[in-house]
Amino acid sequence: MKKKSSIIKLALIGVVLVIGIVLSVCSFKLPFSYYNYNSFASSIKLGLDLKGGIYAVYDTESAGVDNFDAKLAGTQKRLQDLLVSKGYTEALVTIEDKTRLRVEVPDVDNPSAVFELIGQPAELEFVLDDTDEIVITGDHVKSAEGYYDSTQGAPVVSLELTDEGAERFGEITAANVDKTMSIYIVTDGVRDETPISTATIQEAITGGRAQITMSGQETQDAVDLAAQIMSGTFDVKLSLKESSTISPTLGEQALFLGIIAGAVGLLLVVAFLIWRYRLFGVVATIALAVYTVLMLFFLAVLPWVQLTLPGIAGILLSLGMAVDGNIVIYERIKDEYRDGKSILASLHAGFKKATVAIFDSNITTIIAAIILIIFGTGSISGFGITLLIGIILSMFTSLVVTRGLCKYFTAINNTNEKLYGLKRGKDFVPDELENVEEVEAEEKEITAPAGETEGAQA
Repeated sequence: MKKKSSIIKLALIGVVLVIGIVLSVCSFKLPFSYYNYNSFASSIKLGLDLKGGIYAVYDTESAGVDNFDAKLAGTQKRLQDLLVSKGYTEALVTIEDKTRLRVEVPDVDNPSAVFELIGQPAELEFVLDDTDEIVITGDHVKSAEGYYDSTQGAPVVSLELTDEGAERFGEITAANVDKTMSIYIVTDGVRDETPISTATIQEAITGGRAQITMSGQETQDAVDLAAQIMSGTFDVKLSLKESSTISPTLGEQALFLGIIAGAVGLLLVVAFLIWRYRLFGVVATIALAVYTVLMLFFLAVLPWVQLTLPGIAGILLSLGMAVDGNIVIYERIKDEYRDGKSILASLHAGFKKATVAIFDSNITTIIAAIILIIFGTGSISGFGITLLIGIILSMFTSLVVTRGLCKYFTAINNTNEKLYGLKRGKDFVPDELENVEEVEAEEKEITAPAGETEGAQA
């Protein structure tokens, strides 16, 4: 029954793996449906060096600006955060010639939208209609977020105000209850003729938060307005000097050659594993296939992943560590078998002893990847992200997938040492322990208190 159950489980694993491989690399139209399925591989967002993108250089106004260097650095950080919040995780903002900002954004479907977002910052003015008094401006806005509010049935822009803005806003709204206040966009110092929103002040608005209701407009309009408001809060004003698109031709060639090199290297590794470890090598190959499917899936679904050439290097490095983990496990199993244990007992002891070594070697790499993600920017951060994902998956496939497969295969045949590439040493002396059950029983007897051992024997 155990043998039959293992065969069924291996067959199910094979079917699931084949389906996963198909979903990973094949795109197709679903039958009896208008939906087109895109494979995991085709859904991965590519970076500037692989798919191309845009770059822009912005001049800044430094004349008469106090602490210009600090404000320029602050603008650089806020612009980087703005682009990342819009999904451009591989965007890179750098300072050139001490007075310019260079922006590189990969994989952009609508380049003009990015230029407009940065190059035409919008400021806000909250104005009392009867006196034309300006209540607060964009300088009093700490953050802005656009979304659809189901309670109001309309898109809204939620604003978080600075301490100064919150205090001023609360005082003026408290003194002007039942009066109307309009919100205007100001571009290049000129106020638009038509307000984006007009509302009656029903009570004092305190707490440092305000909301713009955009009835009759689309949710994307609210999202775009929030982004423009954030760009209008930069410490220095930006003007577009030059911009262009970057061709992905070189990146496409590098990606193609990288895939070819990775495939050839993987085939050589698989051939070595099967030659060296026989059926255990086949198990390692299946585990690597599971690793590949999971890696493509997570690269496609995680929103902050954008694949670059350094990111591909992180994947290949983690793939190598996954192979290394299997080799460590198998060598431990071979050592246990040479000491006289049966195949099942060697399998049990080998995994137990290899787990600590695999954890130790991978934890240090995980720490390094986290540091790269936190302190790195652009491609360096991308390398850290793919490395972290790959290391976690390599540990999972080595310690969980490989162990499960070995368990099922040895349940089918656990006596043929040649099948698993095992061999006794020349000085081998038969051990009294012949199977894993006896090994576990002896371990419990050694570690259990005397009373429990006597009870078990009774």
